Amino acid sequence: MEDHDTGAGAPEVGASSTSLGSSGPGTASWQQRRPTEPRSANGQAGDAPQKGKPKKRRKRRRGRKVFVRDEARPTENRSPAPDKTGAPAEAHRPAESVVSPAAAPVRFEQGARRPPVHELPVFAALDLGTNNCRLLVAVPTRHGQFRVIDAFSRIVRLGEGLTANGRLGQPAMDRAVEALKVCGDKLRNRKIRKARLIATEACRTADNGVEFLDRVEREAGLKLEIIDRQTEARLAVSGCGSLVERDTQGVVLFDIGGGSSEIALIDLAGRRSPRLANHIVSWTSLPVGVVSLAERFGGRTVTREIFAAMVDDVAGRLASFDGRDRLSHLKTSPNFHLLGTSGTVTTLAGVHLDLERYDRRRVDGLWMDRDSVDRMVERLVGWDFQQRCANPCIGADRADLVLAGCAILEAIRAVWPSERLRVADRGLREGILSELMADDGVWRNDGRGRA
Repeated sequence: MEDHDTGAGAPEVGASSTSLGSSGPGTASWQQRRPTEPRSANGQAGDAPQKGKPKKRRKRRRGRKVFVRDEARPTENRSPAPDKTGAPAEAHRPAESVVSPAAAPVRFEQGARRPPVHELPVFAALDLGTNNCRLLVAVPTRHGQFRVIDAFSRIVRLGEGLTANGRLGQPAMDRAVEALKVCGDKLRNRKIRKARLIATEACRTADNGVEFLDRVEREAGLKLEIIDRQTEARLAVSGCGSLVERDTQGVVLFDIGGGSSEIALIDLAGRRSPRLANHIVSWTSLPVGVVSLAERFGGRTVTREIFAAMVDDVAGRLASFDGRDRLSHLKTSPNFHLLGTSGTVTTLAGVHLDLERYDRRRVDGLWMDRDSVDRMVERLVGWDFQQRCANPCIGADRADLVLAGCAILEAIRAVWPSERLRVADRGLREGILSELMADDGVWRNDGRGRA
């Protein structure tokens, strides 16, 4: 089951509260090495000079006329064709060595190509959640930003049955391991400088969560770390920094996951630092997500009464959140808004735009006003299961979960009413990449933001 999430663009860098070096849990480090190729007399890749009397030919280069001799003319040397993500195709060469047992990635040489003046370091982030397995591989670009060169996302439903049994089920673990094997292959086929591989709520709460991660290490060659809820909330904030505009005074950022929902209150009314996570004044993690809520109340057949009961369940949990009033002085400001990062809000946005197929470029960063959100929630509650399946932005994989997500969203909107909601198709992985790159210093002392 493939997820419609294909990766993100370039968020601003977020703050890091811990060192994420090669010795840290779930973080691996690789040494960069440039490929080499033969050079001709003029420094370009090519064959040896041809014999015989050289012949001048006229050539225009960069707006001026120059003469070059035939013996200096390089033969054509094309770079490997890029894959669908814009990354160059990998050469089929044997692996050199396993550098770090933490994630067991293997270094591969790039195919024959002319390397750039400065080889950019490659970073990777993997997020194994209750519902999805997602990977991003990226290189730094401008200061605080990066470019995704590879991505993977698959719905694995690792937390299926967890609410009832307290354990990860065998079919769910099998699905997750198969997805993680794909991720492992992608990591081993690149020269990764640093990677962080995390697991969240399903592995946090399952009785056999640690046992499952041991299996992942044996079979997929990846060592994942289970992060706590506070770290999860901070990473979500770090990943969405570029979607918070300069004149914003307050934001309630929420990440509706499969097994938990993280909420962070961000106060930007005073002096603003470049790291959004530094402005978190309160946060909470609700032990409820789209998978766990749908399993308790039902996801296929959801009447209006059932939907209301789901909203009340989440509202009761939010009522015990002591720090929920920390932005009360900003809630009426026109520069206060909600920022949602999850499949729930991206699905709502896709339905709102009436997309024939999900398009991240149109969804990420989209503003929705209060009335638009009301209409979309009302529309989805009025659809039966088959109608939800038929919508291209929902599909069969999300049709039994989307109303549970809407219920969590409605409970959040009741506590923090806002005229505007911004949609983010980004989150934990982007936060991880931002923090890894910042900690590695790739943006330091370089106005262009290149390593």
